[in-house]
Amino acid sequence: MNVTVENLGPCKKLLRVEMEAPAVDAALEEITHDFQKQVRLPGFRPGKAPRHLVVKAYAPQIDEETRRKLVSEGYRKAIADQKLRVVGQPDIEEIQFAKGQPFQFAVTLETAPDFELPEYKGLPIKREMAVVTEADIERALNVLCEQRATYLDVAREVQNGDFVVVNYSGSCDGKPITETAPTARGLTEKKDFWVHAVPSSFIPGFTDQLIGARGGEKRTVTVEFPADFVTRELSGKTGVYEVEIVQVKEKVMPDLSDDLAKSFGAADMAKLREGVRADLQNELKYKTKRSVRDQLVRELLNRVNCELPESIVLSETRNVVYDIVRENQQRGVAKEVIEKEKDHIFSVANNSAKDRIKAAFVLGRIAEKEGIKAEQRELSQRILLLAEQYEIKPEQMVKQLRDRNGFAEIEEQIVSGKVLDFLELQAKVEEVLPAAKA
Repeated sequence: MNVTVENLGPCKKLLRVEMEAPAVDAALEEITHDFQKQVRLPGFRPGKAPRHLVVKAYAPQIDEETRRKLVSEGYRKAIADQKLRVVGQPDIEEIQFAKGQPFQFAVTLETAPDFELPEYKGLPIKREMAVVTEADIERALNVLCEQRATYLDVAREVQNGDFVVVNYSGSCDGKPITETAPTARGLTEKKDFWVHAVPSSFIPGFTDQLIGARGGEKRTVTVEFPADFVTRELSGKTGVYEVEIVQVKEKVMPDLSDDLAKSFGAADMAKLREGVRADLQNELKYKTKRSVRDQLVRELLNRVNCELPESIVLSETRNVVYDIVRENQQRGVAKEVIEKEKDHIFSVANNSAKDRIKAAFVLGRIAEKEGIKAEQRELSQRILLLAEQYEIKPEQMVKQLRDRNGFAEIEEQIVSGKVLDFLELQAKVEEVLPAAKA
């Protein structure tokens, strides 16, 4: 078998394969014999039909099966002989096939990047010597208190810090705001809208003008939309709002008591504090580990310079774009705003995709060199966790993964995690004081 390799670009190659005529004839004979044993022809028992009649009846199918066999075997042998690390799906083009003649085909494929693995032991990282403090616990308890806060209707004037239920309609240049900013329907009119009477709430300057108002009162509120306002059509413009005060509400926080603890499923405040401390410690441990892993990956990326397969970069870029768009939609960003930012979103996604793919190749090479693999036990545990997360049966999770070829992805995640754990153990760690909290 003769094989030639032509470089078409970064990580892209053209593989030309020629298989000798005897190999072609042998494969053709093997496939013909298989057909002869399996097919049924009128007047003959299964497997007893004469060869020439089988060939006459099934010639196209025999040729097709022979070509498939030759391409499969030739391709596997060619990439093994050439030591090619193929990624993605190859594009195979048949050039010549006939009995008694060499069989030729060409394959356009992408390969893993070729790079020299840098020194990966002793990577410098910084690890914060952070601990959970009593102040952290108090802040977390205050957050829990916020979740159990009540809002009492009060028959008095609005004070700073109150919550106010309002009906409003807004205009800009004497016209409804939607005529200036078509997507800003929520800024144009709302009924029973809750605003917090603090300077940072809603539109800057809006709630300041509600101080002193009572339920049932109406006020005209004038605001200046900031230059960096999220709705760009309104940036720097003046808005005028007709506001009706529906109700004034006072926020009442619960006491730190056993009753509060019981509302969260704890026996008493001591147990609640104990649970909060454990949660904060786990959160801190996760944050520290993530920071260390990010540093390790960044250090490796800085030490490797290589080209990346274009199709994989494009596919991953699409995935990142989808994630960014979905996140923005969940945050309430209008479709029109996302559309205007599409070039920036693509650029951010493309850079992120390149980093992810490059990191995956580098970590994969380290795993090969160190013999780090995913054990069956680890794969099973990950599948059980996913099934629990998505609230489906494990066998359903297995089917879903099989249908979308997801097992390789899970295996890669497990291996990457084990490699990063290995690198952390080998790293040169500098313990640092935690950054001051804002």
